[in-house]
Amino acid sequence: MKSIKFFPLDELKLQIEKEKLKNKTIALANGGFDLIHIGHVRYLKGAKQTADILVVALNSDESLKRLKGNSRAVLDEATRVRIISAFQCVDYVTVFNESTVDRVLLTLKPNFHCKGSDYTVDTVPERETVKSYGGKIAIVGGDKIRSTSLIINHIKKQ
Repeated sequence: MKSIKFFPLDELKLQIEKEKLKNKTIALANGGFDLIHIGHVRYLKGAKQTADILVVALNSDESLKRLKGNSRAVLDEATRVRIISAFQCVDYVTVFNESTVDRVLLTLKPNFHCKGSDYTVDTVPERETVKSYGGKIAIVGGDKIRSTSLIINHIKKQ
């Protein structure tokens, strides 16, 4: 996965520690980002507005398959890393294999865990993890107007 923004989690931890020493605030956004759409763009831009540094944790191909079914991922994780890395608002990218992003949160301890507007602060699956280290949850990106699953279903109907 060639990208100057991509780091495996253990290496990313070192990068984030350096950023924190410079008094930078850290936001974490996560997801599959299987087919990029306007909701993703709004989510990532909104997440970046919460902090100095935006880290994006991508679901691995295996994780997406477990969460969304055998027909996913549409784009492989190496391609998704390159696409997400192309966003100017994204500072770092990592990939995680679990169903939730708890391990990434506990490793990096970002100031903000950003989720899209399909969540509320109370429905974020990792809310207790974020609370455990003193982080905050930020709901960003405006109203949810698209989802990859809806786009895929629309294409199938055509």
